[in-house]
Amino acid sequence: MTDPNLSIQWDEARTAFASSIMVDTALSSLAENLDGPEWPGKGKKDSPSDYIDLGYEEAIEMMAMRGYPDGTMADLITIFNETLAFDDPFGDMVEQSESSSANENPIVDNLAKLEIPGDFPIRLTSLSKDAQEFCGLEGLTSVIEFAIFAQGMSQNVIVGGDFKTLLNALSHVDEESIAKFLPFRPGKKGLHLIEGIGGIVRTMRDMDRQKLNNDDPLSNEITGRVAELVKYFADDLELIKTNLESGIELNREVMVLQDPAIEPLVIKLLQDYLPSTEAPKKSGWFGRLFGG
Repeated sequence: MTDPNLSIQWDEARTAFASSIMVDTALSSLAENLDGPEWPGKGKKDSPSDYIDLGYEEAIEMMAMRGYPDGTMADLITIFNETLAFDDPFGDMVEQSESSSANENPIVDNLAKLEIPGDFPIRLTSLSKDAQEFCGLEGLTSVIEFAIFAQGMSQNVIVGGDFKTLLNALSHVDEESIAKFLPFRPGKKGLHLIEGIGGIVRTMRDMDRQKLNNDDPLSNEITGRVAELVKYFADDLELIKTNLESGIELNREVMVLQDPAIEPLVIKLLQDYLPSTEAPKKSGWFGRLFGG
């Protein structure tokens, strides 16, 4: 039976969402960035464009055909409305000049205190693919644009996922949490190449880690990210080369990660950009402490 109130809400929501830049974004991705209902459709098969041209009964029928439970229509309306509440206030946010937007922005202030460069690309962070997709749709390509966007967020907007976690970490200067998404070294300032490569390894699938461990070819996506990081952190790379020339072993350079499980893989990704080095030695606690 048709719910008249829900039918009216659906027509209002789908009409408003028709002009959103996120009309072709996966509903599962939109739902992940909201503290609300999860979308029952997994993967990328559903997007708002699948539904906005359908009337109430047609949309209900579509959801039933896809095996979705009763109540999914209400969830879809919620996702539409909350996404629009998140999207609408910020459409022109990134178009503002950085200088004027950053004047009273505590996140920008925290970036400066931590010496995190504002031009660091979002695509080189360890944010989830869904969070990166959302940033892309909003035109957020750098950390400073992320900060400016976040400054304009309405107080009643609720976001979730990695976007919210990174936002909270930068707002409260939670260095350990910042390091989960940016190549940041807790207790130090700035961003670093070693941590950047470490972030790639940490977010690799087990299959890709095994390929790397076996010296098998990696995907263009992975090798491309490594190349971009090496280019961005050219000064870091030169410092590592200088240290190697002075006799410091590469395994000691990567020990700043404090994660023996990924350090050998980080070395493998770096070796193509460095003078010939020996494979890292397998050693115990004393070896890690004293370089043996």
